Amino acid sequence: MAFAQPVDKDPLAIVELGGAAGWSLKNGGSTFGADAAVEVTPIENWLELEAGVTPLFSRHQSTEWNTDLLFKKPWTLSKKAELMAGVGPEWVHTREPGMRANSIAGEAVLDFMFWPSGKHKFGWFLEPAYDYNFARGHERSFGISGGLLIAIP
Repeated sequence: MAFAQPVDKDPLAIVELGGAAGWSLKNGGSTFGADAAVEVTPIENWLELEAGVTPLFSRHQSTEWNTDLLFKKPWTLSKKAELMAGVGPEWVHTREPGMRANSIAGEAVLDFMFWPSGKHKFGWFLEPAYDYNFARGHERSFGISGGLLIAIP
């Protein structure tokens, strides 16, 4: 007796590794850093959850660590392309010479995922984002991250 396995089984999780850049819409400053996230699908074709961390560095010796949890709605554009729109909370830890601060922010993203082989094992992503910080000053920024997608079977 043989048991058939589905050919296009969805991965347990998807790891995103790449780089990120951000631009303040308030003072025009820019930051650059790395990006790492894990994404899971609790409700097929309806909800994706992404938890990630992004350390950003500026020329003025400041460091900002952004940790987020995004709730995203996926759309399959083809076997090789997906689009997701999402929102979620973000914890921001800022370190500047002589000062440290923690704050809560909100984030909205569009996530473009491309799978060259169509088998969803390895691919790449591009994720533009808008952040609104609820702390004093209400910092607003635009960011973009991109990099490699690795499916965890």
